[in-house]
Amino acid sequence: MNPGDNFQNFEGQNEEEPVEFFNYNSDTSNFSYKYQEQSQEKNIHEPDSKFNKEETIKRKGRKRQYLTIFFLLITIIAASFAAIVYTFDGDLYSTNDKVAVIHVQGTMITGSIPGGIGYSTSEDVASSIRKASDRSDVKAIVMRVNSPGGSPSAAEEISREIERAKDKGIPVVVSMGDVAASAAYYVSAPADVIMANPSTMTGSIGVIWTFQNRSEFYDEEGIEHEVIKSGELKDMGAPWRGLTEEERNYANKIVQEIYKNFVDHVAENRDLNRSFVNEISDGRIYTGMRAKELGLVDKFGNLYESINLAAELGDIRGEPDVIYLNKPSISRLLFSSKTDSGIANTSLTDFAEYYENNPYGKIEAK
Repeated sequence: MNPGDNFQNFEGQNEEEPVEFFNYNSDTSNFSYKYQEQSQEKNIHEPDSKFNKEETIKRKGRKRQYLTIFFLLITIIAASFAAIVYTFDGDLYSTNDKVAVIHVQGTMITGSIPGGIGYSTSEDVASSIRKASDRSDVKAIVMRVNSPGGSPSAAEEISREIERAKDKGIPVVVSMGDVAASAAYYVSAPADVIMANPSTMTGSIGVIWTFQNRSEFYDEEGIEHEVIKSGELKDMGAPWRGLTEEERNYANKIVQEIYKNFVDHVAENRDLNRSFVNEISDGRIYTGMRAKELGLVDKFGNLYESINLAAELGDIRGEPDVIYLNKPSISRLLFSSKTDSGIANTSLTDFAEYYENNPYGKIEAK
């Protein structure tokens, strides 16, 4: 066999490799060695090339992801900023007379957190009312109420600001949503006009004070409490025991005192006979239809009809400009670190924990 035959056979076995790729040598073993060396070199570099291509594709993919996230964040920030400007200063380029809409949405408590997340705080609402009533271009206020009630103190603080606005000659219209009951009705009572829907749940004039008795739990867990107190009633409502008869009687006196104030407030502001208000104030809920029959509601209408009525009462001619001073929104929740009054917000978690686990029990106008 001559070397040429060997080369042809080898070439036939490796048809994918071009002949000119090799340096022919009549020494077969030398040729084979060179071929193997070249094959190894090829096998080594081929995966590297593939790996580099995959890495390039991955890098481009990551770059696209980063750019997408970046532009998405820019869009969110821009939209939030626009929402803030619209929410707080929707009248930025307007000099017309305005109707201010202020929301009471969620359970009412004292304190300061952004509205629209389950709680409506007296600082937030009261400061919004004051801000509106102190503006020369605000001629009327609409209170958009959608609340099941809450703290009597919070209701009193908000109610006083409504009365202050009225004393300055600014008409106030209440627009009830799904529910405006208990303390939320207390807030509504001083308004010049109360508007509701026929199916609105309102009324529920009354007071409730609840205490937690976890004594069985502590007994099961083997937890004992040693209490040193200055007076018999100092640990009244403590969760490690129930109320004594004396404490129960005392709590009832407080409830009746707050209830009397509630009834007087409704009778005075709604121009109703006190005995009649006392009769209908057993804590029951009324529909908007029934509440209108009882004199607790004046008219039926939605928010926009309430705005038009407020504009009319405020002697605003033509279509009024509307500003929303504390409209519930994601932007307020994300970017509001202080209320309009300058009071720092407390975390929602702290509020919820204190409100639900108040060591003095939970007293509500209901």
